[in-house]
Amino acid sequence: MIDRLVAHVLGLEVRLLACQARLGARTDPEALHDLRTTVRRLRSLLRPLRGLPGVEQLETAASGVGGLTTPLRDREVLAAYLLQHEQPEAAQRRMAQMAEAYPAVANSTELAHLLMILDAFPRFLRAAQRQGLLKGLRKRIEKRLGKQWKKLDEALHDPAHDRHRLRLLIKRVRYGIEAYPELDRLPKEAFPRLKAAQGALGDWHDCFQWLAMAEREADLQPCVAVWKTTMAKAEQRADRVLDKLDKARFKS
Repeated sequence: MIDRLVAHVLGLEVRLLACQARLGARTDPEALHDLRTTVRRLRSLLRPLRGLPGVEQLETAASGVGGLTTPLRDREVLAAYLLQHEQPEAAQRRMAQMAEAYPAVANSTELAHLLMILDAFPRFLRAAQRQGLLKGLRKRIEKRLGKQWKKLDEALHDPAHDRHRLRLLIKRVRYGIEAYPELDRLPKEAFPRLKAAQGALGDWHDCFQWLAMAEREADLQPCVAVWKTTMAKAEQRADRVLDKLDKARFKS
């Protein structure tokens, strides 16, 4: 399992380096999204390993890249939406900003710091292995993943659940499963419903974010009415999908 863990870390490092190159070239509209997805997968891999040498520093560095890129990704998604919905001028203004943002991310201190620590992390794992610190690693990871599911279960059964928190919990559980597939104990129908719930809550979250932006950015006002309607529909769809997820995971 430790060999697979090291191989996974090295694979994520290669993907991050590729994303960095793509961002620097400014030719790839999916580079920023792929960078964020790769960082998220890294954080999901690390979460059950907390307490081991090097994990805290790597988590902090990954968080820094996440904080840097979140508002940029929000702007990127919004620009794509505006372009598709006949708001070309508003879209072009944001796309022009993104053209400068991509190389800035590629050359950022945050990304360089993450890559430096990530490059050294396999050596930390091997040192911990030699010192006997990784004994019982499987049980340790299973316990942490179980806690993530428990938090999601509690949130799903909370009548006043916070959709923002639910979305984050679902993402943690989903990426945790993908990080450690050999420890997956889900019924077959649960995982696609997990993805569907994340998608439904993502649609709701986009509208929520955009409506908040519209309060500050006047050129978004023509979209407000549509976003309010879309957000209400997304809420209803999310509630239906979450109910199906609950039944698939906890009652099957």
